[in-house]
Amino acid sequence: MSGIKKKELEIKLEGIPSHPDPSPSLEQYTTPSYIAADILFTAYGQGDIAGKVIGDLGCGTGVFALGSAYLGAERVEAVDLDPKAIDVARDVAERWSFSEVINFEVKDVKEFKAEVDTVIMNPPFGSQKKGADLPFLEKSFECSEIIYTLHNAKTVEFLEDFIEDRGHRVFWEKRYMFEIISQFDYHEKERKDFEVVLFGINIEREKNVRQ
Repeated sequence: MSGIKKKELEIKLEGIPSHPDPSPSLEQYTTPSYIAADILFTAYGQGDIAGKVIGDLGCGTGVFALGSAYLGAERVEAVDLDPKAIDVARDVAERWSFSEVINFEVKDVKEFKAEVDTVIMNPPFGSQKKGADLPFLEKSFECSEIIYTLHNAKTVEFLEDFIEDRGHRVFWEKRYMFEIISQFDYHEKERKDFEVVLFGINIEREKNVRQ
């Protein structure tokens, strides 16, 4: 979609409702709209959204799926374990006239079977269950050519090794301060910021080598 501004996308994403009943164990934190817009525009600027098939693994209420459709994705395949989150995402997709572009499914990420060009996702950070983000990475390695994925910055070195050990290459890293608004009983502060990192990953198969 030529001519669209990042701020315009950010404002659009702010209209997506948060999860109505988030689960601590699933780490259902809403990706701040300014971070989501920046990630989507990064992928868009690299030519990895418009006209492409996009995967959103652990899509929640659909921020990356809906944003990808708004930026001209040919099709979006989005999955999440939580039917309540999917219900919200489907409702927004209908209001935005993207129901025919985005396929939302309630399923475990390990059951995701679609082949996509690009995965854009914010998997669990692993604060409740160590390594909770790894099944999402493993699945994205299987099903896509390019990945944009957001993780806890404290795990950067481990994840860089994890990616490299599987023969893939990080071509983009950017850090953000991720704000969490108190929503669970164990949250002691009304708001908390912590550092996250975006990885852009090239799945280095013979047909797909990005310099």
